[in-house]
Amino acid sequence: MRGASLVVLGARGTTAGTGAVEIARLGGLWRVTRPWHPGLRPHLRSYVGYWEAVPTPYEARLVPTGCATLLISLAEPFTQLRRLGMRDEGSGSIGSLVVGLEDRPAICTHPGGQEAIRVEFTPLGAYRLFGMPMSELTNLAVEIRDVLGPGAGELVERMAATRDWAARFDLLDAALLDRLGLGPDPTAEVDQAWQLLSGSAGAIPIARIAAEVGWSQGYLIRRFTQQIGLTPKASARVLRFRRAVTLLGRGTASLTEISTACGFYDQAHLNREFRAIAGTTPGRMVAARRVEGAVALTRSANSSKTASAEAR
Repeated sequence: MRGASLVVLGARGTTAGTGAVEIARLGGLWRVTRPWHPGLRPHLRSYVGYWEAVPTPYEARLVPTGCATLLISLAEPFTQLRRLGMRDEGSGSIGSLVVGLEDRPAICTHPGGQEAIRVEFTPLGAYRLFGMPMSELTNLAVEIRDVLGPGAGELVERMAATRDWAARFDLLDAALLDRLGLGPDPTAEVDQAWQLLSGSAGAIPIARIAAEVGWSQGYLIRRFTQQIGLTPKASARVLRFRRAVTLLGRGTASLTEISTACGFYDQAHLNREFRAIAGTTPGRMVAARRVEGAVALTRSANSSKTASAEAR
């Protein structure tokens, strides 16, 4: 069934929401998508539902994406989510959650039987949606109720109670649109600074960005960090890393060529950044199997989870 797909029109053959729901088998996952709502599209980077074809316990490494993540858990929760390089004991059991921008990896473990919707937002889209300084979520995974309030728990329960994926997407779309309409507007200068930095994949100097937006460098760093979640320098590191991951995935360039293209001093610098940001080497990351949004570390012998966060 690898690569098999089908289109489902709404609940039982009817149209719903913004278009037809498409379900595709990718390795060990069934992956569910439909066209994004126009009101959400500017703020999104990924929006996908999925469930395991065969429930299988797994451990995976979450690597920084330059996005904030909302995960709606519709079945079994994670057993543990632990951020590497930080002095904490991990989350313990955690279901639906919000993850801010990250500049270091995390390890998650799941008992199997995962069914979820995973939404990735631009940093400023998340700032509007979550209605709080993104700096308060940096490198954290937080229960959804602690960010979006008790109504978020009721939303998750309603979504889990229906097996109709179109209805699930409709419920989530409506809730997200309501929050976006009430959230704070990003500062125009921070928006411009993020566009400059992300548009250059982290290559443009911070001093030049400050000059472009008309702020001092120190003031830019403070306002940018509050609304984005990472400093401009840390954001640039993650953006360079993501570009390198994309080029590695294409398999058409050497590590030396990728190092030069992404602004690393040399291949040794590239390797150090991969270890710091992803906890692995470029070669191991390319070779690793993927679960949705993560790099698989361990899996059962019958597991074949290959849905890649890069193939959106």
